[in-house]
Amino acid sequence: MSRTEDTLLANKQSGGSLIGYFPLGYPTLDDSIEAAVAMCESGVDVLELGIPYSDPVMDGAVIQKATELALENGFRLADAFEAIRKITSRVEAPVLVMTYWNPVLAYGVDRFAADLAASGAAGAITPDLIPDEAAKWIEATDTHNLDRVFLATPSSSESRVGNASSSSRGFVYAVSTMGITGAREDLDSQAQKVVSRVRSKSPDSVTAVGIGISTQQQVRQVNSYADGAIVGSAFIAAYASAGLRGLLEKVRELAKGKSSNEPA
Repeated sequence: MSRTEDTLLANKQSGGSLIGYFPLGYPTLDDSIEAAVAMCESGVDVLELGIPYSDPVMDGAVIQKATELALENGFRLADAFEAIRKITSRVEAPVLVMTYWNPVLAYGVDRFAADLAASGAAGAITPDLIPDEAAKWIEATDTHNLDRVFLATPSSSESRVGNASSSSRGFVYAVSTMGITGAREDLDSQAQKVVSRVRSKSPDSVTAVGIGISTQQQVRQVNSYADGAIVGSAFIAAYASAGLRGLLEKVRELAKGKSSNEPA
C-alpha cells in the first residue's frame, strides 16, 4: 500500500490535496526542518523535500537560488536522511524527496532507497529518470516499499505516458507546461490534457499536477480534474520575502483552494 496514494484519494472526497515543496538545507538545515513541519501543520497534505544539486536543469530561478544557498551553507546528501527522520517524527503527512538521478547513483541506488525508507520517507520523485531506464530504482523501491513518482509531460510520447502511468507508485506527476519550474499567472491548459492521457492509459492512476501553480484558484482548478496540486516556487518566494511567517501565510492561502466550499 502507498500512504501517498491513500492520502490523495481520501482527500479527493473533500475537495483535493495540496502538495508542498521545500528544499532541504534552505537557508540552513535546521531552518528547512522547521519550515517543512510548519507547512504540514498549516495545510500541506503531502510534503515534497528537494535535495539540493549543483546542476538543477529543471529548476527555475527561485528554486535554483534556494538550493544554491543550501549548498553554500554546507548541505550534503548524507544530511538529508537525518533531516527527514526529524521531520517524519513530527508530522503525519507522507514525505517524499525530489531528487535528480546523479546523486542517487553516486550514493548507491539500493543504499539510497534503504536509507530513505529508514528515515520514514514515503518515497521519491525522480524528475530526470524515465521508467525505461529505471530498472534498478524500481527494484530498490519494491524492496524497500517506497513510492516512486515518474513524470508525464505535454511532449511525452504515448508509450512514455503509458510507462510513467504503469511504473509510478504514489502518483503520476503530470507536468503542466514545458520548461523549468516557476509560478505562472495562467496555468497551461496542457495540464488537463496530460492528466487525461495518463488516465486513458491507466484509469486508476492517481495524478498530481505541478509547475506553475501559485494561486488559490489554480489549486482549486487543478483539483477539479486531478488528485493534487503541487506548489514549490511560490512557497520559496514567500519564505524569501517574509520568512516562516510569509511561508505559512502562503500555505494557508493556497490550502483554501482544496475545498470547493471556500471562496476564491
